[in-house]
Parts: sequence; structure tokens; C-alpha cells
Amino acid sequence: MQRLKLSISPCPNDTFMFDAIVNGRIDLDGFAFDVEYHDIEELNRALEGGAPDISKMSCALLPAITADYRLLDSGAALGRGNGPLLVRRRGEKGPLRRIAVPGLHTTANALVSRLFPEIGERVPLLFSEIAAAVERGDFDAGVLIHEGRFVYERRNLELVADLGLEWERRTSLPLPLGGIVMRRSLGEEAVTRFERLLRRSIEYAFAHPGVSRPFVKEHAQELEDDVIDKHIALFVNDFSLSLGGQGRAAMAALTGVEGL
Repeated sequence: MQRLKLSISPCPNDTFMFDAIVNGRIDLDGFAFDVEYHDIEELNRALEGGAPDISKMSCALLPAITADYRLLDSGAALGRGNGPLLVRRRGEKGPLRRIAVPGLHTTANALVSRLFPEIGERVPLLFSEIAAAVERGDFDAGVLIHEGRFVYERRNLELVADLGLEWERRTSLPLPLGGIVMRRSLGEEAVTRFERLLRRSIEYAFAHPGVSRPFVKEHAQELEDDVIDKHIALFVNDFSLSLGGQGRAAMAALTGVEGL
């Protein structure tokens, strides 16, 4: 039995994809896992320190860790119409000088830097706290990811820009947000075997969508079934099963890392 440290986020797309692995619904092919759940920025920082064996990561982090970690073909959050949303208080005018982002290592922050270079101050904040902070007036605007992008209109907030649509307009490529990486030192055989296992877990989730719901709700920020359904439908798709040529081209365009 090979025991590995697995770190994922508590967001619905990760818990949906990993449910069959974490809860033993499929044969684990000789693996056992110590599972931890962290906010995406915590996951990114842990990867920089080389802590986990397998982890979710922001795609923008890949250049910094690619020497030690290999991007897996399965498990990506990548697609069209799935980008982070830049929002501000409804009716507010004027330039955006100080905004909240869900971490300085995140793809969301990288997109703001690339698409809106005139925004000078980007302050990291836990993703689930950003909408409320913007609504209070603590920031000129904020970038919403995960469940927050589906419910911001319930608050006194309005859309400034859909960063994913702007990326697609400029590149004609789908937007890579997150992916799963595995430590290269574990060896090619183990990486290939886990990659195959993760694909089976995602296939199981697609085939039995209701089975994972209690596990997903256990970790979700927003518990309404319709919000969870929208989240999973947007972030778990054919690219999650396999990046394919287009997915790899999108990853290379965002990160500058070739030969993925």
C-alpha cells in the first residue's frame, strides 16, 4: 500500500471529482490517502514549500513548481464561460485602485494583472469573504471565484468584468483556472497509476451525480442545490477528464510552460 498526502480545496468541483477516491467508492489501485482541505491560496503556498504529494493548484502557479510537480491530465478546472468575476458595489463610479483578490498566487490575480494592469493595489483575502468586504466598501472592487460568482447579485454588487470572457476574447482559448499536480519524485509509474485513478473517480461522479452530494455539501460555502449544481456544471467537464490538445494549449498560453 502506497500512502500519499492529498490536498484539495473544499469547493464543489474538487469534492465532486474526488468523492469516489476519498470515500472509497472505487478500487484505489494500491493507494491510500491522507486528505487535507484548504483554501486555494493555502494550497498554492504549500506547493511552493513542497509539502503535499498530490494537490490542487492555481494554474498561474505552475511555472514556479513545474520542476518538482507534474501537471496531471485529469482533474483540471478549465473551460469557457467559467472565469472569475470582477465586481463592485452597485452604482459606484470612478477608477478601481484597490481591489480584493483570492490570493496573490491565484489565476484570478494573474488575470487581473494581465487584463487590468492599471489596478495598482491587489489585496489577498479569503475567497469567501470578498463579496461582503466589497459590499461594505472596504475595497473598490473584488474578484469572485467558486460559489461566490453565482450569488453576488443577491448582494449590493454589480459586474465590472467577466475575466474569463475577456481572456477568451483575447486568446480564443478556454480559460485554465486550476489543475491537479503530483510530485515528480514519486516516479512515472505512480503518477500514471494515480492519473488513471483520478479519471475513474471523475467518471464515477458523472455516472452517479447524486452519490457525492452529502460529501459536497459537507464542505461547500453555499449549500443550495441549485448553486452547487451550477458550480459543478461550470467547472467539471470534458477537460476535467482529459486536457486534450486544446486544454494543453490553453495551459501553455496562460503559464508559458511548454511540453505539458
